[in-house]
This record gives sequence, structure tokens and C-alpha cells, in this order.
Amino acid sequence: MKHLLSTYDLGREDAVRILDVAEEMATVGTREIKKLPALRGRTVATLFFEDSTRTRISFEAAAKRLSADVINFAAKGSSVSKGESLKDTAQTLEAIGAEAVVIRHGASGAAARLAETDWISSAVVNAGDGTHEHPTQALLDAFTLRQHWARVKGVDPLGTGLDGMSVVIVGDVLHSRVARSNLWLLKTLGADVTFVAPPTLLPIGADAWPCTINYDLDDALAAGPDAVMMLRVQAERMNAAYFPSTAEYSRRWGFDDARLAMLDARGLDDTIILHPGPMNRGLEISAGAADSPRAVVLQQVSNGVAVRMAVLYLLLSGDH
Repeated sequence: MKHLLSTYDLGREDAVRILDVAEEMATVGTREIKKLPALRGRTVATLFFEDSTRTRISFEAAAKRLSADVINFAAKGSSVSKGESLKDTAQTLEAIGAEAVVIRHGASGAAARLAETDWISSAVVNAGDGTHEHPTQALLDAFTLRQHWARVKGVDPLGTGLDGMSVVIVGDVLHSRVARSNLWLLKTLGADVTFVAPPTLLPIGADAWPCTINYDLDDALAAGPDAVMMLRVQAERMNAAYFPSTAEYSRRWGFDDARLAMLDARGLDDTIILHPGPMNRGLEISAGAADSPRAVVLQQVSNGVAVRMAVLYLLLSGDH
């Protein structure tokens, strides 16, 4: 594995390998000294052209736990504001010693452009490109789902996929790179995926994707999914009115307290709630649902460090 750009072309064997290594990395977080010497002397650069809290900090924590040196780059306040190109910025970081570049960019395909040109020879990790993909988010979601599914089945998660698991992904699919990456990865791992959204928030051609499309959240929940993933309404990417009002969106496609109670009433004790964050409480998810025992949002954040440790280790250690 030279780069991690997408889950679309990630095979099952490679995906399971990353998740299995992440299981080992997760144990590091439980130790008194949360460090491994695996990448001592190696340098990782985080190249972020968009705002981020969880992803940037998670990658930084992952690199440092592997004893790598970290160069943090944020476009705001940098020479990018003076007109510096992506090529020149990346080459500058490599000249400083970066051997892996973790990039988040507003343009779809930016990470692939960096990886496939001769601009740099470093390993490239896509930390989100436009509305295209966000592979490490999908991997940490799959890691969280696999841990839960293994507990439900009473098996060891190592070496397993998500075969037979039913996952409902709800909300702003149109603008969501997380939804796309999750669809490809979860299908590769054997899960059944359903997208629930208003028609205006589904991309053209979604009916040809390997998933079920449903416009009714209550109907999708009545089918008894094993996991429900709520997507953030990405107002910053919206240049039109995609739904009449936030109140109507919340009523029809938000995971509110009534829908939380419905899971309890139907005896769906093992159904968990995920959210990639940041959450718009009161819009796509109620405070009651976000803070309920079913919610695994903070586990996702914690698991993100382990998964990104696994990705950096596999890219930089030579242990492919």
C-alpha cells in the first residue's frame, strides 16, 4: 500500500488488514505510556486546506504515538493566501523532510492529484477531498461497527468483516464524502447499506449505487437496523434551499427522542448510533440521542486514532 486515497478501490483483504492492525494499535491507548517506537525518525506532514478538529488532531496523535515527527500545516495564515499552489506547498513540505502527507482539500481529487503526479514521492493519505471521499473516517466507522458486531455475535473481531450487518446512513448524502466512503467500504466488508434522505439531498445516480434508497426514516428504523449513522447537514456547502426549513428536516430526517424511544419499544437493544461529527444537536440528532448509551460517537473518535496509527504504520514501516 503506497497511498490511501479512497475506499472505492480498497479490497476486502487490505481493509481487514488495516482493521486488524488497528486492533493492535488500540491497545497502545490503554497503556500507561502510550507510545510505540515504530516510526521513530520518520516525518508526517498534515496539510489541511479546510477546517478540521477531529481528523487533524487524530492524525497528529496517531503519528506521535508511533514516535514520528509531525509537521502541521494549515492553509490559513500560510503562503497559500499569497497564491502558493498545492504543488509548491507539497514540495516545500517534502523538502523539509516529510515522508507522508496527510491532505484535506476542498477540491475533489486533490489527494489523487498529489499522489499520481511526480510532484512528490511521499506517501499520500486522503483526509477528505471535497464531496468525494474520506477513507480514514470510513475505516474508523467500520472498525467501530466491527467491534460492536463481534460483541453481538460473541466472536473475536480479528479477521472478520461486517457480513450480514444492516447499516442505515441518514441525512445529507449529497454533500457527504463520509457517506460515499462508507458505502464502498461497508459493502466490501459485507454489510447491507440503506441511504435515507430527502430526494434533494441524494446525488444524481445514487439509485445505481449498491445500496437501498429510502426517503422515510421511520420506515427504515422499523426494519430493525443494527446501526444508524447520522450525517451532518453541511450548510457551508449548500448554495440553494434543499429542504423547506430546519424544523421540517429535523421532524422527518432527524434522530429525535421519539425515534430513540421507538428503538427501545421495538426491543432493538443492540442498535447503535454513529455520527462522524461535528454534530448539529437539535437538527440531525437530538441531545438525548447523542448522549444515550446507544451512541458511540466518542468511541469513533477514540478508534480514529488507532485506525490512523494503523494506516501510517502500514504506509511507512515497509510492513505491507
